[in-house]
Amino acid sequence: MRQRKYEEFDADNGTALRYSRHENGGGFVESRARVAATAHVGPSAYVDRGAIVGAYARIGSGAWIDGGAIVHEGAVIGPAAHVGPGAVVGRGSKIGARVKIGADAHVWDAARVESDEIIRPAAVVHASSRGRRAA
Repeated sequence: MRQRKYEEFDADNGTALRYSRHENGGGFVESRARVAATAHVGPSAYVDRGAIVGAYARIGSGAWIDGGAIVHEGAVIGPAAHVGPGAVVGRGSKIGARVKIGADAHVWDAARVESDEIIRPAAVVHASSRGRRAA
C-alpha cells in the first residue's frame, strides 16, 4: 500500500493546512512548522502550524504537537501525547505516553513526566530527583 505524501485539512477558520511527511520517521509536519532534519517525527504524529521541534528531539507515533508549541533539542515526546498550544518542553525532557500538556505550560530542561499524566494549562514542571513536580 502506498503512503500519502501529504494531507490537507481546513482549520475552523477556513484556513487550508497542508501537512507533509517528515523525512525522519514519516510523521506529518504542517508547512509553516519548523522541525529540525535530525528530529524524529513518528508515524501518525502531527506537528501543527507555528510549532518548533529542535534537533534530535523524538516525537512518538500518534503524538500531537499543537500550534505554537516548542519542543527543544533532545526532548522525547511519548506515543499519543499532546503538547498544547504555546507549551514549551525543555531540552532533554522526557514526556511519557498519553501525557496531556496544557496550553502555555512549561516543562523545564531534563524534567520527566510519567505516562498518563495531565499537566494543567500554564503550569510549570521542574526537574527534580524525585520525578515530576509542578509549581
